[in-house]
Amino acid sequence: MEAREKRLIFPFSAIVGQENAKLALLCVAVNPLIGGVLLKGDKGTGKSTMVRALANVLPDIEVVADCPFNCNPSNPLEMCDSCYKRYENGEDLPVARRKMRVVDLPLSVTIDRLVGTVDVERFLKEGVKALQPGILAEANRNILYIDEVNLLDDYIADSLLDSAAMGWNVIEREGISFKHPARFILVGSMNPEEGELRPQILDRFGLCVEVSAPMNPEDRIEIVRRVEKFHEDPIGFYRKFENKEKELTEKIVKAKEILPKVEISEDLLKLLAETVIKLGIKTNRAEIATIKTAKAIAALNGRRRVTLDDLEKAMELALPHRLKDKPFQKPQPLKLKQDENDRKEKNKNQNEQGHEHKHSHKHEDKGSGNRGQGGEQNFRSSEVDIPRMENASLKDDLNSYLSSRDSSVTVINFPKGVPVSYVPPKDEIRDVDFYSSIVWAVMSGKTPPIRVDSSDIRVRVRKSKAPTLWVLVLDSSGSMAIQKRISVAKGIAEKLVEKGYVKKSKMALIVAKGNRAEIVVPPTKNYLKVIESIENVPTGGRTPLSSALYNLLLLAKRERMKEKTLKVRAFLITDGKANVPLLGKRIKDEIIELASRLKKCDIELNVYDTRFAGEIGLSFIPILKDVANARVYKV
Repeated sequence: MEAREKRLIFPFSAIVGQENAKLALLCVAVNPLIGGVLLKGDKGTGKSTMVRALANVLPDIEVVADCPFNCNPSNPLEMCDSCYKRYENGEDLPVARRKMRVVDLPLSVTIDRLVGTVDVERFLKEGVKALQPGILAEANRNILYIDEVNLLDDYIADSLLDSAAMGWNVIEREGISFKHPARFILVGSMNPEEGELRPQILDRFGLCVEVSAPMNPEDRIEIVRRVEKFHEDPIGFYRKFENKEKELTEKIVKAKEILPKVEISEDLLKLLAETVIKLGIKTNRAEIATIKTAKAIAALNGRRRVTLDDLEKAMELALPHRLKDKPFQKPQPLKLKQDENDRKEKNKNQNEQGHEHKHSHKHEDKGSGNRGQGGEQNFRSSEVDIPRMENASLKDDLNSYLSSRDSSVTVINFPKGVPVSYVPPKDEIRDVDFYSSIVWAVMSGKTPPIRVDSSDIRVRVRKSKAPTLWVLVLDSSGSMAIQKRISVAKGIAEKLVEKGYVKKSKMALIVAKGNRAEIVVPPTKNYLKVIESIENVPTGGRTPLSSALYNLLLLAKRERMKEKTLKVRAFLITDGKANVPLLGKRIKDEIIELASRLKKCDIELNVYDTRFAGEIGLSFIPILKDVANARVYKV
C-alpha cells in the first residue's frame, strides 16, 4: 500500500526545470537548520507538486516508537521531556522506522491546534492534566508545508517561526509545562499577487526562490506530456523514474553523512562577509543561512570543501529576499565583491555605452509630463518634492496607522484569534474552551470520570485582528495638473500604500477624472500593483467627485457582504473642485447626500487638500468635513 501511495505522487526527478527550487529543497532536506524554503510564484507553476514530491525522495527516519513527537532515539538532544527522562533513567527506548511525510498547515489553524493543548479525554476519564500534541509535534522531523503563507495570521506565523528558529516548541498553558523538539523542514509557498510577507517574517526563511513557468515552447510541451502520461498511468510513469528517485535518496543520505565534515576556507568567509556588508544586508541570518547552504551544496556533490561556485549558488538562494528591508525598496543587483581591475573594466565599458546612448536617454527623460490622447498628461511623483507630512495634523494621522496589530476586534465563540477569556454560550457552540468547561464541572462537584453538562460549557473569547480596507480616491482631473499638484498627490498616495502595507490592510484605488470615476485597482494586498497603478494614472479632463464617492459607497457595501466586521477607511486626495454631476442634480446637493451616506455607512473619510494657500475657486472639501465628519489635512 505504501509503495502504491508513493507512485501516485508525481516523481521529484520528473519535474521539468525549476533547478533552483529543487536545489533549495534538497539543501534543507540535508540540513533543516538552514531555516526552510519560501517558494514565490504565480499559481499553477508546480510549487505544491515539488513539495509533495520531495517527501518521496527523503530517507526513512528512526523514531521512538511510542512517542507522539517523533523523537530521535539516538540523540538525547532531540528528545522531548518525557523521552529524555526515560533515557536518563536507563530505559531502552523502543525504535521504529518511519517514512518522512508532508504535514499541511491550514490557514484556518488555531493556536491550540498548532502548539498543542490539554488532552480533554484523559482529563475527563482520569482527572490528569496531559498534553494533546499539535501540528508542530506531527511536523517534527517531517516536512511542514504552508501554502499561501502570506495569508497566515500574524500571531500564528510568529509562533510558528519562533519554534522553527529555536528547534523547540515550548508549551505553557492551563497548568501544563512541556517542551518537545520541533525540527522540521519548513516550506512555504505564496503568490505575490495576493500580498507580500513582512520583511521580518521573510527573513526567517533561510532560502527564497522565485518559481515561474518556463517561457520556451519545448519545456512547456514536455511538462504537458509528462503530466498526461502520469494521469494515464501513475504507476507505470513512476517506474520510469524509480531509479532516479532512489539515486536522489542515496544522494541525500550520503550528503547528511558528509555534512558535519564539510569545511569552508577563511578567504570565502571573508568574501561573503564583505559582500553582505556591501549589499547593505543588516541581518546576521544572511551569512549563517548562506554558509549552511553552501556546505549542503558541497555535501550533495560529495565534496568536503566548499568551493567558490558553491558559495555563489548559496548566495543566489539565501540573499535576494534580504536585499531590501523596507516595503517596495528596489533590491541591489546580487554580485560577489569584485576586485579593483574588474570594477575598472566594467566602469570603462559602461562609460562607452553611456556615451553612445546619451541622446536616447535624454529623450526618454523628457517623457514625463508629455501629453497623451485627449490632452491627458502623465506626471510622476518623482517630479516634485513630496511633503514629509511632519506638520502636526498629518503626523498624528499617519503615525496612528503604523502598528500592524493596533486594530482588533473581540470575537466570541469563533475559532480565530488569541484566547483572552471565556463565557457561557448564548447560541450555537463553535469554539469550546474545554479546560474551562471541565473546571466549571469540577467546581460544581463532579469527580472523574467527569460528564460535562450543557450548563458547564464555556466558549472562548478571542482578540482578533480586524479586517480593514483602505480605499485611495485620487483626483486626477485637469485642475490637479496646475503646478504639478498631481505629482504631490501621487506621492501622498504612495506613502499611504506603504502604511497600508505595515497594517496588512487590503488596498483599493479609485481614480476620478473625465466624466466618471473608475475603480482602477479592486481590493488587493498586492501593494506593488497599487503603486504602479498610481504612477501610471494620466491627468486631465473634468472632476467627477460625485462619481468617486458613489463608487466608494458601492465598493464598501460589496466588500462588507463578504466580511461583516470590515473597517473601511477612505483617503480622498483632491482640490475638491467638482464639476460633473452624477444623476443630473446640482453637484452641491449630490455631494451633501453622498457625504451623509458615507457617515451613515461608517466609512471613515480622510481628505488631503491639495489646494495652495490663498487659492481662489469653489471647493466641496468644507462640505465633506461638515457632513461626513471627514478629517481634512492641508498638504
